[in-house]
Amino acid sequence: MQIRDYIALVRRSWVLILACTVIGGSVGAAFAFLSPATYQSTSQLFVSVRNTGAALDLAQSTSYARQAVTSYVRVIPTAIVLDPVVEDLGLDITSRQLAGQVIASAPLNTQIITITVTDRNPSQAAQLANAIADSFATTVATELEAPTGTDTDSKVRVDTISPAKVPTEPSSPNLRVDLALGLLIGLAAGVGLAVLRSLLDTRVRTPADIESVVDAPILGGIPFDPDSATRPLIVQVAPRDPRAEAFRRVRTNVQFLNLEAEAPTFVITSSAPAEGKSTTAANLALTLAETGMRVALVDADLRKPRLADNFNIEGGVGLSDVLAGRVPLSGAFQQWGRSKLFLLPAGTLPPNPAELLGSRSMWQTLEEMRRAFDYILIDAPPLLAVTDAAVVSRLTTGAILVAASGATRKPQLAGAVKAIAGADARLLGVVITKLPTKGPDSTAYGQYTYGVTHAAP
Repeated sequence: MQIRDYIALVRRSWVLILACTVIGGSVGAAFAFLSPATYQSTSQLFVSVRNTGAALDLAQSTSYARQAVTSYVRVIPTAIVLDPVVEDLGLDITSRQLAGQVIASAPLNTQIITITVTDRNPSQAAQLANAIADSFATTVATELEAPTGTDTDSKVRVDTISPAKVPTEPSSPNLRVDLALGLLIGLAAGVGLAVLRSLLDTRVRTPADIESVVDAPILGGIPFDPDSATRPLIVQVAPRDPRAEAFRRVRTNVQFLNLEAEAPTFVITSSAPAEGKSTTAANLALTLAETGMRVALVDADLRKPRLADNFNIEGGVGLSDVLAGRVPLSGAFQQWGRSKLFLLPAGTLPPNPAELLGSRSMWQTLEEMRRAFDYILIDAPPLLAVTDAAVVSRLTTGAILVAASGATRKPQLAGAVKAIAGADARLLGVVITKLPTKGPDSTAYGQYTYGVTHAAP
């Protein structure tokens, strides 16, 4: 993923990220307000070893003290030090429980030990810290480093250099720290969920998504139009609309496909329904007819035909009737206005569409059309729903696959490509429809066209 992909991911999931951040901050603030206040008090001790004053003896004493400090830190929260404190102060807890309130530490290569005690009572926190310091000093002098031989004093001495004081402010909870930590954790969780959702989301959104699945050129992109259902023939009703210009760019690229063919025959299909294949076929046919070419638009979707409704023509007689031999091909075509676009509706819906489209009669019909037209566009059913499109693709120059941005999923697209290849047909290219013109994925639209006012889906 590139930087712009991460930016798009954040823009696409900003609501989720913001919600997680707010929740995290709220949890942090609630924790700060609801948690009982605790106080910390600290005392500092200095460990030294008696020496003769000679330079060598002094160095050895200092080295011994620093080594001893490391072990002493582990001794402080043990029963040998804490049992006397519990007994002297009359505490209603055990030394093991008291050890949970005590933290002993020592900076590296120093003779200083820091004892920190946490308690809900500030006075008791200071009292415990000082009592533990005194108990530890006594333990070292009388037990751990007890005098031997004729010595009356221990060679190791522990002095309090900073007695514990009663804290005036609680150490926890800290509203600022807890709030900041909650916000940070919430933000991290939101970004993590956004990344996870992006990884699990298999919908194609950009040309790169399609190129990762399909080894065929992208012929163009069509921007999303919320009114496309009410005005499918955008090239006819609004010829200067950016969507109409987008279809003309697709037309230009289509004209470069298989230039050797006398009358190129293209199947327009998709992987699943509602991806815009019928609208794409209709407008592509209109743009080809604008160039003065004789264009045939055939509705081969013998299950859910759309051509007659899109062009508002009579669809009772059409392709199925021609294939069944009930009407001649010339009698089934309808010319669209004064243009050179000729429409062949689906006609009577047959019980066996796939067999009809793969029949010898279909091949003969296409041959007859090739002699009469410059371009033949066939609107076929979705590839994953039925085999009709794959069957008829074998009889044509190749298939043009339509994929809807934000709707078509990569496995569906891969399945459609596999279906075309399995039928021994050619996949000539892909047209991306429903490209958002606003929002995080609008950069993909910018590769194909210019400014537009339609909102993103």
